[in-house]
Amino acid sequence: MSVKQLFDLTGKTALITGGSRGLGLQMAEALGEMGARVAITARKADELAEAKAHLAKLGVETLTVVNDLQKFEQIPAMVDEVTKAFGDIDILVNNAGATWGAPAVDHPEEAWHKVMNLNVSAPFFLSREVARRCMIPRRQGKIIVIASVAGLKGGNNTVAYNTSKAAAINLARSLAVEWGPHNINVNAICPGFFPSKMTAGLLAKSGEAVVARAPLHRLGGDEDLKGAVVFLASEASRHITGQHLAIDGGAIAV
Repeated sequence: MSVKQLFDLTGKTALITGGSRGLGLQMAEALGEMGARVAITARKADELAEAKAHLAKLGVETLTVVNDLQKFEQIPAMVDEVTKAFGDIDILVNNAGATWGAPAVDHPEEAWHKVMNLNVSAPFFLSREVARRCMIPRRQGKIIVIASVAGLKGGNNTVAYNTSKAAAINLARSLAVEWGPHNINVNAICPGFFPSKMTAGLLAKSGEAVVARAPLHRLGGDEDLKGAVVFLASEASRHITGQHLAIDGGAIAV
């Protein structure tokens, strides 16, 4: 198999949660460019419609599914909708998530549960559904968990987020061990700071300091996740599982 063939995703179906904007949309662009049919989910129909129109201009075959991942009981129906339109899911990107800023002693219980539900529980329940229905029976599949470099360290006023992302990394490890015999690869991507709705407040206050700390002296850009997600979604990474890849300009190494 040539290197080009190793990275080719023609005929594959990819499901990306939180795919209507930001990092999710960037990854949808990448997988679609490499030939995959792309299903994207999010809570807001208008943002999904905008994303679909954007991807259509790039020639990407796209399905949109309005879904709230905090409502776990809706996950089977979401998977039904994707498989009815596109067939079995080959690639799952668990990207949707949430954060909350508060000192640990004042952290609201409802906020803790929201972050844990979206960042840990939903990726597990969705991965389980896709694996047992689409991947284990066919003995093939790629699952990517979008964690964060925050899961590799502590942090002030972000205890729920940091804890959840550490759990997301170990979720990928644990599923990789259990599902490896079924030829399913499970890995995590750990982005650093990328301009987004989630990071806007922090970057407005301390963006210059964040850039200064990174050895590459830059924030993540519009194309900086594309290569990694294609690699982990393709046969190019078929002997890699249970790993996490930090994409942060080298900041975690300092």
